[in-house]
Amino acid sequence: MSHNKPGDHRSHHSHDDEHSPASTHDHNHDHDHSHLDVIAVRVRSLQSLLVAKGYIDPDALNALIDTYENQIGPRNGARVVAKAWHDPDFFIWLNADATAAIASLGFTGRQGEHMVAVANTPDTHNIVVCTLCSCYPWPVLGLPPSWYKSAPYRSRVVQDPASVLTEFGVTLPAETHITVWDSTAEVRYLVIPMRPAGTEGWSEEQLATLVTRDSMIGTGQALSPSQVALA
Repeated sequence: MSHNKPGDHRSHHSHDDEHSPASTHDHNHDHDHSHLDVIAVRVRSLQSLLVAKGYIDPDALNALIDTYENQIGPRNGARVVAKAWHDPDFFIWLNADATAAIASLGFTGRQGEHMVAVANTPDTHNIVVCTLCSCYPWPVLGLPPSWYKSAPYRSRVVQDPASVLTEFGVTLPAETHITVWDSTAEVRYLVIPMRPAGTEGWSEEQLATLVTRDSMIGTGQALSPSQVALA
């Protein structure tokens, strides 16, 4: 199932695609999300109780979560993207069978059993969402950020992806086609951002420093060499 947003040729909400193993059904999950809100409330209540009793330090907990969301987790995906930029044969393999290509680097496990890579081009920008919950490729991106799980992101990125991208600081040319990929329990997506100019001759290790978590979700772009130099 795929459909364009009425009156906007730039957006394209793709549940199905020739590259996707989920091309014969709608957004079906093999787990029940009817009680997610209740569970979230219980988790927050438990966390508040533990904080009140002094068992956990909220600042330390937030720092730990931030580390896995933004640093440790996404480093795996950055290696995948860097290798795809550096090795044309790996890029072809990644597009043909992302699960196997990613597994060859040692990144496997729950939430990464069925991966699909979608590459940005000068004409097309890809962005990923999970409209029903927060399906996310843990082996390559770590923990999902809180905004990825939020109801406003999950609904608005389908309705008006260009505006959402602008809020993330990504402004695209008017002619750019935006494709929204809806993750499911059966398939997870990894965006391959475009390789920045001025990186000719860079090693995979150097290229990986340009890849951000958001660029692999599609809510950001790869860093430029000058941005890394300033960091």
